[in-house]
Amino acid sequence: MCPPLTEYFLNNHYLGELNFGNPLGMKGEIAEAYADLVKQAWSGHHRAIVPRMFKTKVGHFASQFLGYHQHDAQELLSFLLDGLHEDLNRVKRKDYVELRDAAGRPDEEVAEEAWRNHKRRNDSIIVDIFHGLFKSTLVCPACCKVSVTFDPFCYLSVPLPVSHERTMEVFFVYMDPCRKPQQHRLVVPKAGKVLDLCIALAKHTGVPAEQMMVADVFSHRFYKLYQADEALSCILERDDIFVYEVAGAQAELGGSLVLSVYLRERAPPRDNTSDPGYGVVLFGHPLLVSVPQAQLSWDALYSLLLDRLSRYVRRPESGSEEDEESEEEDLYNPQANGLSEGEEEEEALGEGTVSQAEGEEWGSGGSGGPSTPSSPPAPPPSRLRPTSQPKRKCRRRRPLFVLRPVSANGTSERPVLPGEGLTLNAQPSPAQLYIAIDWDSDMKKRYYDEEEAEGYVKHECMGHAQRGQPVKLRECVELFTTVETLEEENPWYCPTCKRHQLATKKLDLWALPEVLIIHLKRFSYTRLAREKLDTLVEFPIRDLDFSDFIIKPWADMAPVPHKYDLIAVSNHYGSLRDGHYTTFARNKDSGQWFYFDDSSVSPVAEHQIESKAAYVLFYHRQDRIRRPTTACTPNPRPPDAGGGPRGDSMEVD
Repeated sequence: MCPPLTEYFLNNHYLGELNFGNPLGMKGEIAEAYADLVKQAWSGHHRAIVPRMFKTKVGHFASQFLGYHQHDAQELLSFLLDGLHEDLNRVKRKDYVELRDAAGRPDEEVAEEAWRNHKRRNDSIIVDIFHGLFKSTLVCPACCKVSVTFDPFCYLSVPLPVSHERTMEVFFVYMDPCRKPQQHRLVVPKAGKVLDLCIALAKHTGVPAEQMMVADVFSHRFYKLYQADEALSCILERDDIFVYEVAGAQAELGGSLVLSVYLRERAPPRDNTSDPGYGVVLFGHPLLVSVPQAQLSWDALYSLLLDRLSRYVRRPESGSEEDEESEEEDLYNPQANGLSEGEEEEEALGEGTVSQAEGEEWGSGGSGGPSTPSSPPAPPPSRLRPTSQPKRKCRRRRPLFVLRPVSANGTSERPVLPGEGLTLNAQPSPAQLYIAIDWDSDMKKRYYDEEEAEGYVKHECMGHAQRGQPVKLRECVELFTTVETLEEENPWYCPTCKRHQLATKKLDLWALPEVLIIHLKRFSYTRLAREKLDTLVEFPIRDLDFSDFIIKPWADMAPVPHKYDLIAVSNHYGSLRDGHYTTFARNKDSGQWFYFDDSSVSPVAEHQIESKAAYVLFYHRQDRIRRPTTACTPNPRPPDAGGGPRGDSMEVD
């Protein structure tokens, strides 16, 4: 990945510079382990190697890299370069160096002094190849004290332009049962609330934001119901977000609540089981349904839900085979009481008939109550009258589905306490009441149109592609050199004010190294959110020119070239929590680019190198690059590589 460092180890130059006595080093062990790894990779004996010994050494000196969890490649690179530097430091005894402020002196003088002091304590192949110098300027906001220092760096961590907005795709579900759900693409503030999402959606739909409820739907159930004041950062890109139109505040004052409604399909129970939850499978999209208090009975709720499903649920025609006759006792069978329209045609109703009071409530005999068909509840004694008349026959319509109270996961019946009814609480929570619409498999097949139920329309905003605009590497470097104000967690102590101040800080590039490492800060951590930025950064393969960013004056001297060519890219695919690393690297002898993915290596064209996964870029200054030959020459075997050819061996330790 870095030709001058690779040749340094292949030619055994490191052996004469190992520093075993450096208290800041690792007794030469990291340098020796890395040397063995380089020699194995370039021996020509292996198609792939497993660097177990090198990983063991790294984990021994840096416990954060123990195990096989996801680690950050840039953090490992930083540790490795620092460890190699200390193990190969030519300075055996580090003298104390007093740091002086610029105190108005010319920048050239202060910079030369800073670099000289740095070399008095740090002199290694790592410094020779990777270290540069930047100028740091701090200004106190209170007394305007200016502090100028020159500090060495091993790599540049450049920020990516961060948008303060994000794009979210949601489905809006109207209360009007005839309207299909509508897909919307919305631009909302990253630091916004769920209410901001509803306000943006209101502009598209005309439905007031206060008449919306936002839900995360997962596996046909509500994974989470969001409150209006919750942060949008809680909603991830992969979440399926549905926004439901519900009744407004006036309806709530008049007495209504929102029910969470699941759809379930039931397989016929086995002969040896009476478990009502046997063979239950959730399907389709759940609903949030506003229910007026006047309709808080099972029969009324059945009719309301049948109307809500009318777009994709066909009602049986009158006189169809779904009509059935039942004895009078069936009126007390909760599973037979899911009336489609409350239709009953009594053949005769005389004195002494047992009837149900109007407004039957949850658990009191309405459809879908907790009772089972095998043991219908007895009528209340106070409402029974002795009669000698025979039982009356009732012609009723067989319900398309049965309603049941369920738990939040929708897979188990919620037990109903004695005397509990389907009633409105003083301050209902949207997550309080969950109802399941249970379909018999045969009824579902005949009356439920799955294709129509899954249908939706796209709002015109979906036609406007919200593609993230690529940024140029130059823009990232410009951000790196932009004036910023220090955060409260990291103030600067002003020697004049004698107190910590939120000073302004500016970094400028003074001198660049032979090999320039640029770390793209894709992982963003703020108090409001943590995210990985998948912005495409356009970077040149050749002729990266830093001349405009170098502030060092050259006077009569010829300026050092500042043009670089790309030699390697470390890629990260994935998210904050997990991911996968690959590498593009240019062969130092042939100039051919290769793609490294675990044990797989394949040649690639230059146009394939630039991607959204680029994480760490490695550039080599043009005046130090060895120009490739026309054909790739085999690498000579190092004198101490040891062992003979291993043919097709896939890995070594």
